[in-house]
Amino acid sequence: MNHICFVILLLIGYTNAYYMTIDAHAEECFFEKVSAGTKLGLTFEVAEGGFLDIDFNIVGPNGQTIESGERVSNGKYAFKADMDGVYTYCFSNKMSTMTPKIVMFTIDVGEPTAELHQDSANGNHTKLEEMIKELSGALRTVKHEQDYMNLRERVHRTINESTNSRVVMWSFFEAFVLLTMTAGQVYYLKRFFEVRRVV
Repeated sequence: MNHICFVILLLIGYTNAYYMTIDAHAEECFFEKVSAGTKLGLTFEVAEGGFLDIDFNIVGPNGQTIESGERVSNGKYAFKADMDGVYTYCFSNKMSTMTPKIVMFTIDVGEPTAELHQDSANGNHTKLEEMIKELSGALRTVKHEQDYMNLRERVHRTINESTNSRVVMWSFFEAFVLLTMTAGQVYYLKRFFEVRRVV
């Protein structure tokens, strides 16, 4: 039983989830050192600020851009590390003049392929280990989707509350204008039909 628990922990990659505020004209970068063959993933969503957009960039150890985007509100990217080294994930809010952005993102790091299959030469690699690997990957995906849905619900709730407050304020403004116009018309008609006595 202990061997199975150890295998589960060995096969399950790790995920780092963050909420971060990126000020206007700022850029924040994160670094992940991995070996070749490791599966990497980035999922992000702009939760608050401005038009809910951000620039992002994923750069490999050789300085080559793997993925990038300008003024995107969310994204989900997965790739396999083709060389050992430090991979850089950057979020930039340099296009914003004064609005900070709140970004929720997760960095998913799987196990290197070489480590996963080292026991296969000895014949110790079992079908159970493969199933555990698939299950752990599926659980990670479900967790990412759940985080994404929670964030989307929060963003939509904020938009709905903002719209609701604007509708209420507009209704109060319309009621005020209607009452003012009614009072003005009553006053005008009252003066219009007033009998003037000449003395």
